[in-house]
Amino acid sequence: MSTARALRIALACAAAWVGALDVAAAPASVTLDNQSRTTACAEEDNVSMALSGRGIARFRVEALQPPYLAAVAADTTAPDFSNCNFDGGAHPTDPSHAFVPRRVVLHDDRRWLIVGITLPSFWRPNRVPVTLGTRTEDDIHLLQVFARQPGARKPLEALVVYPADGYWRAKPLPLARFGDGVYGSSFLLGPVEHAGRPLVNIAAIEVTLAPLAFALRFADGGTAQVKVVEVSRKRTALDVTLQPPSRPDRPFAVLRSMFVSADNADVAEVGFRAAPSAARRTLALDDVTTLEADELRFGRSLPSRHNTSAPDLHFSRFSTAAP
Repeated sequence: MSTARALRIALACAAAWVGALDVAAAPASVTLDNQSRTTACAEEDNVSMALSGRGIARFRVEALQPPYLAAVAADTTAPDFSNCNFDGGAHPTDPSHAFVPRRVVLHDDRRWLIVGITLPSFWRPNRVPVTLGTRTEDDIHLLQVFARQPGARKPLEALVVYPADGYWRAKPLPLARFGDGVYGSSFLLGPVEHAGRPLVNIAAIEVTLAPLAFALRFADGGTAQVKVVEVSRKRTALDVTLQPPSRPDRPFAVLRSMFVSADNADVAEVGFRAAPSAARRTLALDDVTTLEADELRFGRSLPSRHNTSAPDLHFSRFSTAAP
């Protein structure tokens, strides 16, 4: 059986699951575990915030403009390797697997430009088939989604996924004064594993259009549907459905980010609500160990001198399948 056909069968099963979930789902809270460590390097992901829970079947991820953005006149996007032991190349502790670099346009219309990038080297050897329509490519390291807006001179990137290790990055469309805008934190969706760093083992991806969605088949046999529900200057929003639902002993999502200090960070604090009736609270990153929440916002209250316009990431609308 071809990879594309196997993925379509998995998709059909997942679609039936989503339909059943619409009828039988209940709001839920999740456990956040802060697994971060300290660093002085502003280009190193030292922040790991793991989300787990029993039977989580659906949730939303939003990239939102930071609350201080109106007061920022200019963005700061240049990398800062001043306290790092690498200079923009591969991290010295990473494995390195060679590939033939290339760029391929998978789709281009009045709404979306979708591009696949093969890097000259990557830290994992995995080749994950990516299918869009009748076309399948198996060496894409970076899948980019650009949104076209009426009257705009060029499409703007809003979402990327790295098929070989399962990392995602999202950002709202930037305000005009910020050019192309900048990413900040990244996140993992699905059954998280550890192999030197957190990752998700994806076996195959199928991209569908109208609406734009990503169907993921994981190496352990599970699936996820990641539907793009909004791309605007306010937010980029994804609705995620997992089948089977999450296990309590394994994260179903992890936020990965950078923190050196409150003014040099991609995330410096966690906003959360413990329950629908509870007041929202905000804690500095260092004050978070483990907490229960029904929504979480990872962001910054102070403008950072690193990736100033990078978005906050908001996780919400957690629900479980009824037993």
